[in-house]
Amino acid sequence: MSEPRSIAFLGIGLMGHRMVTRLLAAGHSLTVWNRTPGKARAFADRARVASHPGEAVAGADLVITMLENGDAVEQVLMQPDVLGALSPGATVVDMSSISPAMARSHGVRLASYGVQYLDAPVSGGTLGAEQGRLSIMAGGDPVHLARVEPVLQGLGGVIRVGPVGAGQLAKLANQAIVACNIAAVAEALLLAQRGGADPVAVREALLGGFAGSRVLELHGQRMLARDFTPGAPARIQLKDLNMILAEAEAGGLTLPMSRQALKAFNNLVEQGHGELDHSSLLLELERLNPVPGEPGPENS
Repeated sequence: MSEPRSIAFLGIGLMGHRMVTRLLAAGHSLTVWNRTPGKARAFADRARVASHPGEAVAGADLVITMLENGDAVEQVLMQPDVLGALSPGATVVDMSSISPAMARSHGVRLASYGVQYLDAPVSGGTLGAEQGRLSIMAGGDPVHLARVEPVLQGLGGVIRVGPVGAGQLAKLANQAIVACNIAAVAEALLLAQRGGADPVAVREALLGGFAGSRVLELHGQRMLARDFTPGAPARIQLKDLNMILAEAEAGGLTLPMSRQALKAFNNLVEQGHGELDHSSLLLELERLNPVPGEPGPENS
């Protein structure tokens, strides 16, 4: 089974830029496209830059999409002129975070064009993308995955989690854990700091015990440094939480922790912090718990 020779990459955002950089460094031949042309032109010296997504996918063995949400995937990939430009036998790997139902619908539609499909969202943020340490959760036919896995392994670890749509289910599970963990870390550090402990030392102590986690390690440090430069913007976390609760409702499930996280992130975004990193949830807790003498939520 031959490895793809020509790759089209659609979506050069925070994650996509770093992923394209790694693919080019691995020696792959890429055509890139982005809705904001300047982001794609940054690779003009190393890749072919397309002016339209249909131009990008034409002749490609592998098409990778890394777009902001399901609406963007619909508007970019699932348009008749783009679908018609796809080569029969090509593989589309959608690494965006969209709903499982949408992923299944896209798989059926692409199959009618003779195109293979995998939903393969990722976790690991911009640092994981930069280091090639993403966790890639793939849904789809194992034969289709085997064909493109050598390419994807340059971006991180690849695990097949089930049929088409299962990758997005795994990503929702990931985002539920991340959101609740961020909330717990923010509460814990605020509790320590307001009680008179050194939050820097508390974090260091907790990393060695059962409370240790990737979120405490990375996002806990972001909170201490108050560095909320976006790796994953809060509005994207909110989008994912809305999908989690919609999927739960469709399955007759009650997820109280995710619902509480949704409320907290919704408030954070409503306060104008949607473009900050999701670790900025600390700001919402501080808003709810003002220092004596400072205005509370009702006055802010």
